[in-house]
Amino acid sequence: MPDLTTQYMGLNLSSPLVVSSNPLSQKVDNILQMEDAGAGAVVLFSLFEEQIRGEAARVEQVSMATSNAFSEASDYFPDIRDYHVGPGRYLDLIRKSKERTGLPIIASLNGTTPEGWIEYAREIEQAGADALEINVYFIPADIHLTAADVEDRYLDVVRLVRETVKIPIAVKMNPYFSSTGNMSQRFCEAGADGLVFFNRFYQPDFDILELNVLSDLDLSVKAEIRLPLLWIAVLYGQIPASLAATTGVHGARELIKYILAGADVAMCASGLLKNGIPWIKDVLTDLEFYMNEMPFSSVQSFKGIMSQQKIADPSAYGRANYIAILEKKQWTSPRP
Repeated sequence: MPDLTTQYMGLNLSSPLVVSSNPLSQKVDNILQMEDAGAGAVVLFSLFEEQIRGEAARVEQVSMATSNAFSEASDYFPDIRDYHVGPGRYLDLIRKSKERTGLPIIASLNGTTPEGWIEYAREIEQAGADALEINVYFIPADIHLTAADVEDRYLDVVRLVRETVKIPIAVKMNPYFSSTGNMSQRFCEAGADGLVFFNRFYQPDFDILELNVLSDLDLSVKAEIRLPLLWIAVLYGQIPASLAATTGVHGARELIKYILAGADVAMCASGLLKNGIPWIKDVLTDLEFYMNEMPFSSVQSFKGIMSQQKIADPSAYGRANYIAILEKKQWTSPRP
């Protein structure tokens, strides 16, 4: 039987298929099923600072409204600074998951303020998370922000979290940096142990009849693997961080391609939501079949063999291959 074990940010994983942040990870019972199906680790759904502060504000509002109506009611409401809201349930999920499963549990944090990144990262570590994924969801809509301003904002967050916690930290990469390779290196220098390619930012859609901005999110498709596949293949062997992919994994084929490019793990959410938790076992069974056929004795034995550093023609990842594709393709106009 082939060896499916791998390492991600120094964590020992039983398989290279990791559950990415998604709503299913809100229940410990689901995480237990993911472990039984063969997942290597689970990234919990993201903890958003805005939600925490919004919940705290609502509690304070209720407290003030009630105490104004009944003076004696103030004795029954704790000071808002002592009222552990928002992250309490998240931290409890981490603790219970660690108590009941053997899976590495990776928390996901999306902060907005320096205080938030520090406070919640520290609490996540204390709750027992094995690692922390930094999810910087920031759309630079201010036209006065320069590229350097945006990059510095990301790097400052990584440095801040690195100074706060000792557990491994991964950065969910932005696909829009003007120099992905350079930013990857700078993230490593700032203290990142892993890089996750790529964050799927919210992209608005319109209802043309109701004239509303739609708040929905489509599941990924297989074709979306190409951009992260490119950058993982280019960066493999060039930076010290673990590499992870988190887009377009809908079966063993995409998982295999990511490993060939140099990923330590591939993360799945859309495939899981579409097919259910038992689907994880199906993907890993297909991975084992592929490894037996090739044959590859372990994940490590074929990781990165299709990376830019390992293939015979490294120009396949550059401009030369683009020209070759255009020359090979026979373009024809559609019939009228």
